[in-house]
Amino acid sequence: MSRVIFHEAAATLENRGAAEGFQPGHLVDALSRPLRDLRISVTDRCNFRCSYCMPREVFDKEHVFLPQSSLLSFEEITRVARAGVALGIRKFRLTGGEPLMRRHLERLIEQLAQLRTPEGEPVELAMTTNGAMLARKAAALKEAGLHRVTVSLDALDDTLFRQMSDGSASVHDVLEGIEAAANAGLAPVKVNMVVRKGLNEAQILPMARHFRGSGHILRFIEFMDVGNTNGWNLREVVSCSEIHDAIHAEYPLEPVPSSYRGEVAQRWRYVDGAGEIGIISSVTNPFCGDCTRARLSPEGKLFLCLFANRGHDLRTLLRNGASDEALAAQLASIWIPRNDRYSEIRGKATAQTQKIEMSYIGG
Repeated sequence: MSRVIFHEAAATLENRGAAEGFQPGHLVDALSRPLRDLRISVTDRCNFRCSYCMPREVFDKEHVFLPQSSLLSFEEITRVARAGVALGIRKFRLTGGEPLMRRHLERLIEQLAQLRTPEGEPVELAMTTNGAMLARKAAALKEAGLHRVTVSLDALDDTLFRQMSDGSASVHDVLEGIEAAANAGLAPVKVNMVVRKGLNEAQILPMARHFRGSGHILRFIEFMDVGNTNGWNLREVVSCSEIHDAIHAEYPLEPVPSSYRGEVAQRWRYVDGAGEIGIISSVTNPFCGDCTRARLSPEGKLFLCLFANRGHDLRTLLRNGASDEALAAQLASIWIPRNDRYSEIRGKATAQTQKIEMSYIGG
């Protein structure tokens, strides 16, 4: 049966891919979205306790973290990645938790860096981190084969930053990590700021001023209803248009067209040439129709949406000795019927459903 499913995946593209302009060999789902990106969560642990992701009052009192034996090994992750490349995945992003808390992460990057597409091209390797440990790891990550890094930073004011991150790191530590990444060749560095009304929206302009002309790309993220513990309320969302207008009033902006299908951020450049910003508007301007991403959890469950409430077990298949073909067939059988579009249908019914925590599956 697995062989049949695998070949049906290729036939799916032949039947409807030409009309969509996809390249041969790329798997598409029920809404004609290709599988292009895999976000790999390598750990559910983090050294921060951000209120919108991993609030201390919940995670330090009630949550049980995964034991090491439950985590996929680097070799198992690489097997999943290799099967994904055969089905059209071209980009891998390492997430967490905080991915730099996974010991010897460079070894995984080295293994992923050896993967090649059917055309012989390397895959793209990126990582999202809170930046607290980045300064001492950036050079090794680059040497192992990492291409790009995204750093989360929600405020430049150190008191507010510590309040939001609820960790021991300072703004200086994160800025030092950003510069170390750039100096190591992981540039341009993307800097992500989650904006929450009543908490840090006054930091929008200071962040824009700081990163203008730096060569880094600042991206603002609307406060999202990810997980079940972050106390999300629509009234706390600062919209894409509000963020844009606040910056545009001081530093005129002009739109930048998307560089590829599935790009999550709307982009604008400064008219004076001092760089660009991006805004990720999952709440006010959903982009489900172009979503090309799947997510692999630390213990090997494949999730088809950031707002999903269940995953598909791949670890059992891996540890029962399945062949690469069987693994690829399983991935295909999961992706082909996919019709997830949570953000487009967000409402009272969906907002109240149980969802996976962002600290477990990554952003």
